[in-house]
Amino acid sequence: MRWMPITALAAALFASGCTPPETTVKADPSCLTRSSDKIGGPISLTSHTGERITEANFKGRKTLVFFGFTYCPDVCPQTLYSLGSALSMMPEGAPRPLTVLISVDPDRDTPETLGRYIASNGFPSDIVALTGDQSELKAAAAGFAASFERVDDPDSQSGYLMNHTSIIYLMDEAWRLKTFFTPDARPEDIARCLQALET
Repeated sequence: MRWMPITALAAALFASGCTPPETTVKADPSCLTRSSDKIGGPISLTSHTGERITEANFKGRKTLVFFGFTYCPDVCPQTLYSLGSALSMMPEGAPRPLTVLISVDPDRDTPETLGRYIASNGFPSDIVALTGDQSELKAAAAGFAASFERVDDPDSQSGYLMNHTSIIYLMDEAWRLKTFFTPDARPEDIARCLQALET
């Protein structure tokens, strides 16, 4: 599975020349300058427990959002494992964001399948998985300037893979982009950034 390159909007956010605010945590200054009110549109999806979920369910708490799928052989499990490691590195009592996995493979990722997947060892303990039909998923992805596509692969066990944007979005309490990380971000850097954004 190839993860899709960063979108033009995300690339522009990376190049932002904003001056980061003062913070006592030693974090990469760029993590403090990647906010945007253009990311974080409405969603209407189904959770791994069968509950209907919208963005309103996540308001009031920071949320890490990642698009992926359970048959993903590399980027998805590694990213979720890195997020689990990053959250475990945060000081005791520090606010930890919720993690949300949005599956882009509705044909295979039923709520039951997603429930088993997110229980995998090393993933964040506080995680919600969401799915929907194609139109619902495309609408959700559009709100994040994200994309996904099916790629047939007869050599793979599953028969096809999903290429998708693999940015990790940190949404603030109002469901607006606070910052984002690439899938190769180190867990310690993610943890420092999350702490810095709380100071």
